Amino acid sequence: MNKILIVEDEDIFRTSLRRLLEHHHFETREAKNIEDALNRFELTDFSMIISDLRLPGAPGTDLIQLAGAVPVLIMTSYASLKCAVETMRMGAVDYIPKPFDHAELLEAVTRIMDKPRPVGQRHAPDLSNRGMIGSSPAMKTVYNIIQKVARTDATVLIHGETGTGKELAASAIHNESPRAKKQLICVNCAAIPETLIEAELFGHEKGAFTGATEARKGLVAAADGGTLFLDEVGELPLEAQARLLRVLQEKEVRAIGSVKSRKVDVRLVAATHRNLKKLCEQGRFREDLFYRINVVNLNLPPLRERGKDILEIADMLLAKQGQKLDRQNLKLAPDAIQAITMYNWPGNIRELENSLERASILCDENEQISHDLLGIELSLVEVGDEPSRLRSTPANIKHIDTDPPEGLSLEDYFTRFVLEHQEAMSETELARKLGISRKCLWERRQKLGIPRQKND
Repeated sequence: MNKILIVEDEDIFRTSLRRLLEHHHFETREAKNIEDALNRFELTDFSMIISDLRLPGAPGTDLIQLAGAVPVLIMTSYASLKCAVETMRMGAVDYIPKPFDHAELLEAVTRIMDKPRPVGQRHAPDLSNRGMIGSSPAMKTVYNIIQKVARTDATVLIHGETGTGKELAASAIHNESPRAKKQLICVNCAAIPETLIEAELFGHEKGAFTGATEARKGLVAAADGGTLFLDEVGELPLEAQARLLRVLQEKEVRAIGSVKSRKVDVRLVAATHRNLKKLCEQGRFREDLFYRINVVNLNLPPLRERGKDILEIADMLLAKQGQKLDRQNLKLAPDAIQAITMYNWPGNIRELENSLERASILCDENEQISHDLLGIELSLVEVGDEPSRLRSTPANIKHIDTDPPEGLSLEDYFTRFVLEHQEAMSETELARKLGISRKCLWERRQKLGIPRQKND
C-alpha cells in the first residue's frame, strides 16, 4: 500500500502536492484540516500522512498521536530550526520547509515509505533502563545487535569515538545476558601504567616483583562467571596482549610469578576508538588477538549522526542535573536548543553532559538555560572533529579556504562561499564544509536570498 493522506488548508498548494505525488505513482487522499480528515478517513489506512503545521482548528502535529504507527511528515512555511526541532521532538518522522524542493520532498517520501510498518515485526529492545537513550535508526541497529549478542557468550568489540557511551553499551550487554547476576569488571587500559597492567589484569604472587608484598588476584579472575570489559584495548602492551590471548583460547589465567594456571569462565567485551587493523599492520597489536576479540563488531554512532536523539539525551541529562542541584525547573531556551542541534559535539555525549552541567550551575533561578551558558563555540565554518570522509574536498576543487577574511561578516562570508562553490559541490557537501545541516543551509539561503543553482 502506497496511499498518502495530504492535510493542507490551502487549495492550490494541496492540489499541487497531490499532482506531484500522483505523477510519481503514489495514491493520495486530501483533507482540509484534522477534523475533515477524521470525518472522512481512517488514518491507519494510510502508509503516511503529509500535513501542514498550521491548520484551522488544530495544528498538524496533533496527527502524530491520532495516527498511531502511521508516520507523519510535517510541512510549514514558518521555517525555523526551532520549529523543526519541536516537531521532531513531538514524534514527526520528518520536517519539510515550504516552499519545498520537489526532489527533496520525493526523497523524504520514498525513504519513509520504504521503511516497513511496525506491524508484526520485532521491535528494538528498550534499553533506557540501562542508560542507553535514543530512537534514531543508527541506535536501533545498536539495540538489535545488543539484544542478539547478549544471549550468547560471543566476544564483542565495541568501536566508537570518545564519549559515545562504550561502557554503557558493554553494561547493557552484560545486564541483558545470563551472566547479569555475576560481576561486570570494567578496566580502562589507557589509565593503568604499562608496568602495572599485567599484574592488575592477571594477578601476581607474593614476591613476584619489587613491591609485591602479598599475592593478589587479578581482574580477569575477579570476573569469573561474569563479564570483563576492557576499554581502550588498543592501549594494551604486547606482553599483556599475549596473556589475554591465552585467556581467550585456553579459558585459563596464570598469575605473574605463579607456575599454576586456574580455569576462568569470562565473557570478554572490548572497546576502542582506534583502528585496530591499522595497529596490527604497524606491529602494535597482535593480529591473532584482533580476530579473537572481533567476533561481533558493534559500532556506536557519534552524537552528530543521531538526529533528534540529542534532544532526548539533553532532556535526560538536564533532569539528572536538576536532581543533583535540587532544581526541577531547568529548561533549555530556544537559542540553546538551536545551538545543541547545530554543534558537532566532537566530545559526544560526555561533552554534552559537561556542557549541561556547567550551564545548570551558572543558570539563575527561574531562568532558562541560554546558548551562552553552554560554553560551546558556534561558527558557520566550524566542523568540529569530523571524520576525514566528511572533510574531503571534491576532486574538482583544489582548495577551499574556510577561514572568513578579516572584517567580513558571517552572513557575507556565507553568501560568498555558497555562490562560489555551489556549482562544484552538492548541497550535502556545502553543508558539511560549512559545518551546518542541509536544513540549516536551506533556511539561510531563504533568509539571505541566495538562489539554489544546483539540484542533487
